[in-house]
Amino acid sequence: ISSAASDVYKRQDKLIQPKGFFMKISSNFDSGNIKVIEATDPLNIQLEINKDHQSEFYQWFHFRLETTPYQLHKLNINELDKSAYPDGWEGYQAVASYDRQTWFRVPSSYENGTLSFEIEPECGSVYFAYFAPYSYDRHLDLLSWAQSQGACQLITLGETLDGRDMSVLKIGEPSEDKKTIWITARQHPGETMAQWYVEGLLHKLLDDEDPHAAALLSKAVFYVVPNMNPDGSARGHLRTNAKGVNLNREWQTPSMENSPEVYLVLNKMREAGLDMHLDIHGDEAIPYNFVAGSEGIPSYDERLKGLEDSFKAALLTITPEFQDEHGYPKDEPGQANLTVGSSATAEEFKALTYTIEMPFKDNNDLPDPDYGWSDRRSYQFGQDTLAAIVNVVDDLR
Repeated sequence: ISSAASDVYKRQDKLIQPKGFFMKISSNFDSGNIKVIEATDPLNIQLEINKDHQSEFYQWFHFRLETTPYQLHKLNINELDKSAYPDGWEGYQAVASYDRQTWFRVPSSYENGTLSFEIEPECGSVYFAYFAPYSYDRHLDLLSWAQSQGACQLITLGETLDGRDMSVLKIGEPSEDKKTIWITARQHPGETMAQWYVEGLLHKLLDDEDPHAAALLSKAVFYVVPNMNPDGSARGHLRTNAKGVNLNREWQTPSMENSPEVYLVLNKMREAGLDMHLDIHGDEAIPYNFVAGSEGIPSYDERLKGLEDSFKAALLTITPEFQDEHGYPKDEPGQANLTVGSSATAEEFKALTYTIEMPFKDNNDLPDPDYGWSDRRSYQFGQDTLAAIVNVVDDLR
């Protein structure tokens, strides 16, 4: 083995070149995650997913196959019965892209802990992922674009454990009569649809010709955190930060040692105030868009219930992508987990808060066999949700 080939092998990439056939599988890039078990035969590629650092969670994959075009390849990702959400693989279809811009679904099957799919690539390089990735470079581009808009200020709250900036976008000018609305996304880094959602929301909110944006910014100031977990995102994690900590279980006792992302954002919420909070996520198993409310917090009352009902009714009217029949079981009174972001902020600030969940699979109410639930649909759902906030903004306090 040459020195160069040896270096590749150490990175868990594999180069195979029998009889003129070339194949390479790599994940040595932003949010990359795969472990090559066997890749000497294109019809028998065996893979596994690496666990989040210092954690048992794993589900997110993202890798590149470089090979000879128009050859049949059969890929198998194994040990998924031990992954974070085994039920998420039933009915799931992997996504692929040649240009990293358009991500399409690859027909896939799941059996006995293995996800299998076949492809005859049209180009020499094809990417596969659990969902359309949202890169750290795109994250930085989004922040830079947003701050260039007149109504927006980029604020750096501090640093993550890996030394990345924790950034929040303040949109609008605060005043005593204006509400304060927070949008946080991607506490779980593998839930990339959350940042696509925020991109759509920001493009609408910062459009100076959009009537919904104009109505909202006359009555509210927004604080938007497009990525709550930049370290986990770059590392290719599913659910945790650089220390293997699930940020969405840190909201009662965050610390700079374990969860600086939550610590910094929560302190800013206390400084700025909070009248509404939407925390954006993705769900592995449930093939619908839905919300999870705060009915289990100790201070839940008719006022909060009325705000929840008004918001859901508006969203149901605005977009057929949303429904309120399928979702998580509601918490019993007083039984909410107050370590969870939206429950913690609902209780502390006595505010309307929701966790918004989007599917990794498809929206079964509006299935799309080619793309499933996608980055583009997430983007549009973010814009639709912003329109729904108009319906409740006057009543937030």
